[in-house]
Amino acid sequence: MFLQPIDYFLAVWFALAAASTLYVGIDQYRNNPEPVVMKWGFILVTLYMGPIGLLLYVLADKEPRPGEHERFIQPLWKQGVGSTIHCVAGDATGIILAAAITAALGLPMWLDLIIEYLAGFAFGLFVFQALFMKSMMGGTYWENVRRSFLPEFISMNFMMAGMAPVMSFLMMGRDMRAMVPTELLFWGVMSIGVIAGFAMAYPWNVWLVKRALKHGLMTDRRPGSKFAAKPDPKSGGEHAGHGASPKTTRKRAAAMKADHAGHGGQAMASDVTRPQLAAVGGVSLLALAIGMIAPANWVNLSLSAKQVGGAIMPPGMIMDRDTPAEAMIDMAAVDPRQVTARYDLEARGGRELQPRIENGVKVFTLTASVFRWTILPGIHVDAYGFNGQLPGPTLRFKEGDQVRIDVINRLPESTTVHWHGLILPNVMDGPAHITQAPIENGEVYRYAFKVVQSGTYLYHSHDHVDRQQALGLYGAIIIDPAKPDPALVADHEYTLQIQEWLKREGLTYPAMPMDGGQPNYFTINGKAYPSTEVVKMRVGETLKVRFIGSNNGFIHPMHIHGGPFEVVARDGETLQPSARFKADTINVGPGQRYDVIWTALKPGKWLIHCHIGHHTTNNNVEMNGGGGLMTVIDVAP
Repeated sequence: MFLQPIDYFLAVWFALAAASTLYVGIDQYRNNPEPVVMKWGFILVTLYMGPIGLLLYVLADKEPRPGEHERFIQPLWKQGVGSTIHCVAGDATGIILAAAITAALGLPMWLDLIIEYLAGFAFGLFVFQALFMKSMMGGTYWENVRRSFLPEFISMNFMMAGMAPVMSFLMMGRDMRAMVPTELLFWGVMSIGVIAGFAMAYPWNVWLVKRALKHGLMTDRRPGSKFAAKPDPKSGGEHAGHGASPKTTRKRAAAMKADHAGHGGQAMASDVTRPQLAAVGGVSLLALAIGMIAPANWVNLSLSAKQVGGAIMPPGMIMDRDTPAEAMIDMAAVDPRQVTARYDLEARGGRELQPRIENGVKVFTLTASVFRWTILPGIHVDAYGFNGQLPGPTLRFKEGDQVRIDVINRLPESTTVHWHGLILPNVMDGPAHITQAPIENGEVYRYAFKVVQSGTYLYHSHDHVDRQQALGLYGAIIIDPAKPDPALVADHEYTLQIQEWLKREGLTYPAMPMDGGQPNYFTINGKAYPSTEVVKMRVGETLKVRFIGSNNGFIHPMHIHGGPFEVVARDGETLQPSARFKADTINVGPGQRYDVIWTALKPGKWLIHCHIGHHTTNNNVEMNGGGGLMTVIDVAP
């Protein structure tokens, strides 16, 4: 499932990489007189670098016409390409294999980089250099290891100096799917890293070839092979091709005794001095140290793929070397692949849940899951919610009831439920790790208590509250008094639950009052204006509005047009007549509840809305006169 635009780009990139690799592989074996080790070098590098590898092959190594390979590959820049290809093919293979294994093992990023370096160096030295080049270099395997060690060390250091920062910053950036080998983005980062490593290692490989410390491109024309040199009727001997003989530059010709027909080995005599070698080796170590260590100034390299792999952070979130994994996980986007159901604009949340009766106990069942909820035409959020509703279903009790609520967890993480403001046994209160163990995925927890209060309350998650409540794990509790007060009964009743949302680049993040977490959508009962429901009534009738601060972040000054309302209850407690007061705006903070009674004095369309202007927009845009925390009371004459 493609989650971000980069996924589509990567799919195209890897399709081109596959096509490029297929072309290089077929052309190498059909048309190019290259030793087998270099054939595989170009194939692997093209697999890792895609069309860039194909470009290097065509420009530097592909025989333009039969018999011209020797002359075509003579320029030093092409020999440097061949040397770098050989280095990258071996080293990058070891690095990529190590990266996949260390990610699966859950090792921290700093240790991951060290293991990748060691694996890349070992694979490049012991396999691609000493083993695969043995037939051309001559000597024993361990003699080749000794001869290859310093050139491979220098080349690998520069290559890893290019790859390490790329992997550190991209894997530990906003989209940490890059840490997971099963994600396309992981392989995209590997590809970018190999390209960066190639670019960093190339100029030094040119120097190594020029000093006859490494092999560059070669031609293989062994007798009996498809590309064997053909007899020259004029000279009575053999020629390598049209108008060409296997030469390099004068310095390399003097330094190397090359058998381009594939007979025997290739002895290399370098003119490099020890100070030169020490200087280049020292600079390579310095570059490696900078590439491996410097990123730790900006990203937390102590984290592993098992801790944060797959998490996508909100745009603008400040992530530094001290940001813990827990903060990243709590702020991460909901993974759309975890969505189990989808609900259109007609679906309504907060519907009253009817209990079943067991031995005189009212039993309710709440199931927490991930679903897609539409808040506006064409705009949806990926929410955590109860019973496929946003807000969760309203639980209506009566003072004196014995109740039981069975909570079933279908979320990708643990959860609990807190019964906000209720007087109940401590073990039923809900805070994770304090009064109970978290409810793990697939588990059921039973909350049971006697209802001893009346008024307006709410329930919400109390496990990673900033994440789960912000994503929709909340609902209203309405408790009817054993003896109703006629003065508090209205003609109509409307429960208004506030929520804040952060939707960016197609993903839903938990809205928080911090950098990168500020909300850009706001809902009343799961919908944003103009999709909020309309309250219909007549002049002279009364409306009881139950304001519930089910949101996490902001205090919302809620205002009703068309005349004042009377505040009759606060936080579930009914105010004494002498304490009741009239107002037209009341500040509803997170967790607070206010019951107000409003009388329709005049006909018309009267607004209920938050008096913070930004909170009555949808992604900073007004629609039909407003948005977000706004709804209409339609009063008929």
